[in-house]
Amino acid sequence: MNTLNSNIEQKPSIREIFQQREHNFLSRYGTPSTSAERRHPDIAPGNIRTPFQLDRDRIVYSNAFRRLKYKTQVFLSPLGDHYRTRLTHTLEVSETARNIARAMRLNEDLAEAVALGHDLGHTPFGHGGETALIQIHSAHFTHSDQSLRVVDVLENKGKGLNLTTQVRDGILKHSKGFGNIIPATPGETASTIEGRIVRVADIIAYLNHDLDDALRGKVISWDEVPEICIRKLGTTHSARASTMMEQLVYNSGPQNGEFILSMGEETMEAMTILRKFLFEKVYRSPAVHGEFVKAKKVIIGLYKYFMENPDEMQKELEKMEMAPWDSAKNKLKRSVCDVIASMTDRYALELYARLFFPNPLV
Repeated sequence: MNTLNSNIEQKPSIREIFQQREHNFLSRYGTPSTSAERRHPDIAPGNIRTPFQLDRDRIVYSNAFRRLKYKTQVFLSPLGDHYRTRLTHTLEVSETARNIARAMRLNEDLAEAVALGHDLGHTPFGHGGETALIQIHSAHFTHSDQSLRVVDVLENKGKGLNLTTQVRDGILKHSKGFGNIIPATPGETASTIEGRIVRVADIIAYLNHDLDDALRGKVISWDEVPEICIRKLGTTHSARASTMMEQLVYNSGPQNGEFILSMGEETMEAMTILRKFLFEKVYRSPAVHGEFVKAKKVIIGLYKYFMENPDEMQKELEKMEMAPWDSAKNKLKRSVCDVIASMTDRYALELYARLFFPNPLV
């Protein structure tokens, strides 16, 4: 029996076989999981999953990930069964990032983990909720920073998920608002190519599905969409996604010893025009913006209430299975922000109604 166990232990684990496969497949610019680092050593890392695969699974099984299904993408959720939510957006980003990484012979497990975790800290009511917290909490609030805070200190009752440095870096640097689609400023993007791909995959995903949802919701019509976007990118969601992914894959590559991401001049122009069009005609349209103004009032009302009633905030932290507020570690406003940013749309609306709407006694 001891001999048999000894023979089993001498064989390479499934994790090691996967890592050898990575070594054989990845280009010199890919990130092998053997280079993964964590802030805290894993007590039992396991013999089946690589570190990036383990990160992916920790994210998927987190409370914050499950809450994404009731958080807004563009149209306040829930509005209709076919409109995107923050969860379906995340899945589309993940699928896009995986396909790109695989085609470029990069680590698709790393790209997938970053993509699945990139919006964990997004507020209820989409960017309307984010704007509200910028207004009332801090001018420096970003959902990227909050996503990193979720995986580091809020999940798992305050223990965090202990993700790898590479995944944490990709989550933190996945977005720059209305900045360049592919930034050139050093340090502005992720340290790994896989993390940088997620940023582009995020934009590819929302350009496609936000256009799709805006047409479905009759916020815009096909006649309004810039002609160059249709001509250069395609007339269907599938065609546009394929065009953008293929152009990124075929135009990217080594330059002076570095791997440079590029969409090609014509595709980049069309994507930039499409994004500007969506900001002007969809995100800032009266139909969408008007509802976000109402949503901001909900966020601000809840924030003020919890600042005045920290005991009630403690109850919400407990319901969300997050660490209780400790005044020695966090200012009250920090924990209030954590609670509100973690809420789903429906939870925030129901709580606001319970706290501020009249309740008939008979």
